[in-house]
Amino acid sequence: MRLALYEPDIPQNTGTILRLCACLGVEAHLIGPAGFPLTDRAFRRAGMDYLDQVTIVRHASFRHFDDWRRGERLRLVLFTTRAQTSYLAHAYAAADILLFGRESAGVPPAVAEAAEVRLVIPMRPGLRSINVAMTAAMALGEALRQARPES
Repeated sequence: MRLALYEPDIPQNTGTILRLCACLGVEAHLIGPAGFPLTDRAFRRAGMDYLDQVTIVRHASFRHFDDWRRGERLRLVLFTTRAQTSYLAHAYAAADILLFGRESAGVPPAVAEAAEVRLVIPMRPGLRSINVAMTAAMALGEALRQARPES
């Protein structure tokens, strides 16, 4: 199980998600370009004291990331408000990469089309979205519950 962030633009959310990955033992993939520096130095300056506990893989672009993950035969699972299938109705696997879009804009259509699976966290009508760090925690919790039943 892996988690990926597409062009993140809020450093605090990225830091929260990296801490989540550190605590749960999940590899984090950061797909650039981002709205802030994706360097270890920038994360340390922001107080990211869990940086040594998380594996971070950086990708210069979605094309680089997608080429890599296809070569590894990993399934891309996108979380988007435009999906129809609830994240609770999906069967997760250890070879999944959970992808979350930019806080300000989600992902472009070409990225959404590249995903084998598109899921939504159902919420009340009329509300725009749940914070990406909260969404990542909910989704990763369910995915790990299914993929790591012994944990």
